[in-house]
Parts: sequence; C-alpha cells; structure tokens
Amino acid sequence: MAHEFVIPVSELDAGGKDYTFPIPVAWMRGALEDTEATPVIGKDGSFSVRVSKSLGDIAVSGRLTAELEAPCGRCLQPARVAIDQRVAVMFAPKASLRSPKAEHELTADEADVLPYEGETLVLDDLVRDELVLEIPMIPLCSADCQGIAPPPPSEESAPDDAVDPRLAPLLKLKAAVPNKKNKE
Repeated sequence: MAHEFVIPVSELDAGGKDYTFPIPVAWMRGALEDTEATPVIGKDGSFSVRVSKSLGDIAVSGRLTAELEAPCGRCLQPARVAIDQRVAVMFAPKASLRSPKAEHELTADEADVLPYEGETLVLDDLVRDELVLEIPMIPLCSADCQGIAPPPPSEESAPDDAVDPRLAPLLKLKAAVPNKKNKE
C-alpha cells in the first residue's frame, strides 16, 4: 500500500518547512478498520505540520483535524467525534537509536523519539495513532443522552406478579410439599 503522508528528508533544513496534507475519507476508513469509529462521509481531514531538521533529527509539530462517527456508548446511535489535536514529535534515524534489549527500560527522552529510515519521513503511523488515541472510550451523541429506552408496555405483557410458565411445575411441587412453619 502506498503511503499517504511522505516528506523527502532532502527537502528539510533547520529553518523548517510547512506541509499540509488532506486526510482522505478512504484512508481514514482503512486506518480505523480495527475500531468502531468511521470517518464522516464526504469530510476529509487535514494534517498541517512544520518540519525541520537538525543534524539527523527531524522535529514535526502541527495540527490534525478530522470528523469521525462512533456508536454512542448509551444509545448506540452515531455520535460525532470532532478531532482537533496538536502534534509534536521528534524523529531520529533508526540506526542512531539504541536497539531495545529485553531488560532495557526506556527513559522519558527515548520514549518521545520515533525512528525513521532512508530518505523519506513517513507520517502515516503517526496520523493513525493520533486519530485512534483521540476517539473517546465512551463516545456520546449528546451529554444528556438517556440511553436505549425500554420498549413501551403492551397490552399483552404479563403482570409483574405472574409466574413464568417454565417455572409452573416447580410452583405445583412447592404447593404439594407441606410447609413445616405452618404445622407449628
């Protein structure tokens, strides 16, 4: 699959350069296929960044915007999720990063640096991760959503004190056995 958000490293310098990428609905649909969220049809997102390079490291900062829909956590109707997220990431050449060892714990500085290799900076994984992380765990269609309403009572529904017909044989058995409390 071709990458959508690619920046040639040779274009970068310490002064920085601005890039604006549309985030196509089709790309978002594919990126979000493992989630319940879907892009709003006809509304591409936008990814605007300023990218600068110092020695081998590349700084990326900007903003990601998109509109998604996810099932409401209360009523299951579509809930709109507006994403407007600031992004700031440092990339370093993969060869310069310490190779992870089984018992090596990442420091805070190491955790904030992502690897890149070759002569292109591919931001697809970054965009996908930001989209997924911004989807609420429990999306709501509105703050006052009451949830799924119980069905209205029908005239055919049984009264609350009626016995489930599957339990009727047990009720007959209970009536046939003498109650010890009644004898005393």
